[in-house]
Amino acid sequence: QQGHPQQGHPQQQGHPQQQGYAQHQQGHPQQQGYVQHQQHQGHPQQQQQGYAQHQQQGYPQQQVQQLSQQQAFVAAAPAVSAEAAKQKTLFKVGLGLVVLGCTVGLVLNFLLFILPAAASPHFGKIMMMMLKSAIIAYLPVAIYLAVPYIVDRYDPEPWWALAGVFAWGALFATGVSGLLNTIVGSIPDDPILGGFLSSTVAAPIFEEATKGLAIFGMVVFLRKEFDGIVDGIIYGTFAGIGFAATENVIYYARYHDSLDAAGLNNIFVMRGLLTPWLHPLFTSMTGIGFGLGREKGTTAAKVGYPIFGYLVGVLLHAWWNGMPQVAGILSNSADVAGFMSLLNLFIGGLMALSFFAMVVWLVRRKGDTIKKFLEDEVLVGPITKEEFDLITSWGGRARARLSWRGKAGADFVAAGARLALSKWHTARAMKGQKRTISADFVVPLRQDLARHRQQMMARSRQ
Repeated sequence: QQGHPQQGHPQQQGHPQQQGYAQHQQGHPQQQGYVQHQQHQGHPQQQQQGYAQHQQQGYPQQQVQQLSQQQAFVAAAPAVSAEAAKQKTLFKVGLGLVVLGCTVGLVLNFLLFILPAAASPHFGKIMMMMLKSAIIAYLPVAIYLAVPYIVDRYDPEPWWALAGVFAWGALFATGVSGLLNTIVGSIPDDPILGGFLSSTVAAPIFEEATKGLAIFGMVVFLRKEFDGIVDGIIYGTFAGIGFAATENVIYYARYHDSLDAAGLNNIFVMRGLLTPWLHPLFTSMTGIGFGLGREKGTTAAKVGYPIFGYLVGVLLHAWWNGMPQVAGILSNSADVAGFMSLLNLFIGGLMALSFFAMVVWLVRRKGDTIKKFLEDEVLVGPITKEEFDLITSWGGRARARLSWRGKAGADFVAAGARLALSKWHTARAMKGQKRTISADFVVPLRQDLARHRQQMMARSRQ
């Protein structure tokens, strides 16, 4: 995020690429010739008719010259910047770390939960229980994953990034934290104390740390896709759901033999239906911290907010795991422990509802930010008023894809939203006299808008 001087916004400092754009806007000789060629030197009539038809669907007649100017701008624009090349390298490194981490997690889960069962004479039965448990645990996941993805429709995160975060939570976080929890729980000779230390002390610390690494990876290796609090919540939610799904497989398989059908149903209802949002809620605290750090932009904010968010997640996790145990140990009563579990469930439900309401408000705030920082793009010409309305509408990307615009239209909407958010980060950095790599995304994103528009026009002529 270090890369932009106080007075260094491209529009104010004369970024070389942007000066070229301004020259073309003001009447570069080549551009004028290009416009004249389009208007007077025999553009095929059939193409003009197809273009006119789609003007009524989204390209007003007065925008013909503007579109030609932007085509000339694309032709004159330089290649991908050094910053973009750096981001591409970071993406490859991050992808390699995700693959490595998930592989390590898969091996650890195998060693912790599969290999011990291989020595049992009932290995086949245990594997069948694991398979049944996996089906039961992962069936609701599709519904749970759809909720945050549907809510954040102004600038939804790419599916491959969400899939990577989900896999990290499901494999790496469960494997590493499972190993560490087991080690801590085996230290005391007293099994009750060992269970308490494992679930109430070790689990919150290690599980939130390993899940939080997924969000940290997004900030470091895929910064272009991480804009603020909403993105931190979304990525934290996906990492938490991945973790919870794999953990549920272990729980269902562990209690399959020791409980009757009613007991198994109770566990499924509790873990699969009533409390599936707890892990996402805990990890989202870390995501909020990283999001605040991204929005504030100062070094203190980038370090302090994520640590504070992580600690809040750890405390909530420890409270959830520990309160029934503490109550049961202190009172020596199963009834008291049961009451505390019900109270935990009630409070957890209220927290989940409050959390969801906060997410909805933050998404609306994100939409308002996109509108505010995209308005001047209509005035200077890169986008039309109709395109502005599409980009800033809830679900605009999906509507564009389902219309005549197709995939190019969806990419156009995505580029417009990213442009607005990059300008937002740049403005915040300039206000605080900081530098930000978001400024380096502005010109390439304007190029992307013009390129996607060309693709839409070519599609309209087919």
